[in-house]
Order: sequence, then C-alpha cells, then structure tokens
Amino acid sequence: MFDSGVGGLTVLHECLVTMPHEDFLYAGDTAHFPYGGRSPAELRAFSREIAGWLVGEGVKLVVVACNSATATALGDLQRTLDVPVIGVLTPEARAAVQLTRNRRVGLLATEATVTSGRYRELVHGLDAGIELVEVACPGLADAIQRGETYDETMVDRVREHCAPLREAGVDTVILGCTHYPLIRGMLQRELGRDVALVAAAEELAEEVAATLARKRLARDHGRRGSYRFACTADAEAFASVGRRFLQLPISSVRTLAATELAGLALAT
Repeated sequence: MFDSGVGGLTVLHECLVTMPHEDFLYAGDTAHFPYGGRSPAELRAFSREIAGWLVGEGVKLVVVACNSATATALGDLQRTLDVPVIGVLTPEARAAVQLTRNRRVGLLATEATVTSGRYRELVHGLDAGIELVEVACPGLADAIQRGETYDETMVDRVREHCAPLREAGVDTVILGCTHYPLIRGMLQRELGRDVALVAAAEELAEEVAATLARKRLARDHGRRGSYRFACTADAEAFASVGRRFLQLPISSVRTLAATELAGLALAT
C-alpha cells in the first residue's frame, strides 16, 4: 500500500481491522508530499517508483491509497505491474451512487484529483443522471498532516470548501483524499447531519478482501498478520504523525534511499 504521506494510514487501519490475518507493507512517499499540486507526469513517475519498490519486496497486491495517484496513475500501474492493483476512487464512486437519494453528490478533493475528471467519469458511468459538484481543496491535506486540525483557521477553511456543496443541496459527499477523514466531524457539522459522507477506507478494505479471496491469494484466517512501514523522508516524523492517522503503534519505519527507487519508474 502506498500514499504520498500518512493519509493512506486511514485506509490501512480499516484493512487491518477487516483482514487481521494478512501482512501489510505501507510506503509513504513523504519526500514528494503533497501529491495534490503535482503534474500528471510527476504523479505517474512517483507512483511507478513506489509501486515498483513494493513489488520488488514481494507483495501480492498493491493498494494505491492516494486519490491523486489513483486518479492519474492507476491505469498505468495496472498495465505494467505483475500483481493486481486497486485504487480508492471506484469504491467511493460506487458507494456514493448507491447512497444518494436526490442524485446530487459532492466531491471534496485535491486539485490533481479534480482536474483529472476521473470521479466524474466513474460516477456518470454508474448513473449519468447524477449531478456531481466538485470542489478542489488546495492545502487542506497539508494542513491536516501538519496537525492543524482543530483551530479556527481550519474551521474557516472547511466552511469555505463546504459552502458550494450546501448551496447545491447535495445529500452525499465523497471525501476524495485519505487525509480528510481526520476532520470528518468538522465536515459533518458544516454539511449537516442529513448529508452522507463517503470515505475510501471502509469501501476499499472490503474490495481488497474480496479480490484476495477471488484470486485465492488470501492468507489463513487463523493467523495473526503483521504490518511494516517505509517512507522516503524523515522516518521519525512519519512515525510520530502516522500514529495519529493509524490509531495503532508504529514502532519502526524504514527510510528508502533515492538509490533504492532510481530507475524503477522506467523499469515497471
């Protein structure tokens, strides 16, 4: 599993709950965080490097636990890697289409995710009659990762991002970044109790479990699985911030040197 930072740990947490018998290896590309403002070419190159390293470590399935990377690089990875690759967008889009009652759905996401147009394609592929209101949230993931989650600046930021969704009368909102569940309570307050919030973690964990079972890759349910971590920048900082996202201990983190990733963007 990989993400640009620690946001994907919200997905990992749900996977650990759903599949406690499986082993997980999580890689955070913290040297290039955030992905939200990156170009498509950069996102594809970073994703190939990290995913290529994971495959080299012997993983049997890759989860792209980053909305920006999924929106831009998922197809590229699925075509080039020798293991199944699952992203966060499709499970969220499917859940939103199933949940909406008035067929007006909102999306809060990074600039890269909104610009890609992938959510619109997926939602309209399932129901062409749904109105999708997309709101880019520049800097929101950065602020959450820095721990600026409960101050007045964050409240103002969330109110600004939610205003177009309230005006459009959406009844379902996709949290299109794995960092956003950490401010779920704040978002719910601004949007109202009657608005359903859809996050990747729950939906994606079920899809991963089903894929492993269908491909006969699942481990024995009677065993206790493990989880390991790697990142491309400060390992201590990753562990410190990551515990808040994972809500479980992070005892050690391996730092990936640039030389370990060099050439993987071309090799995969």
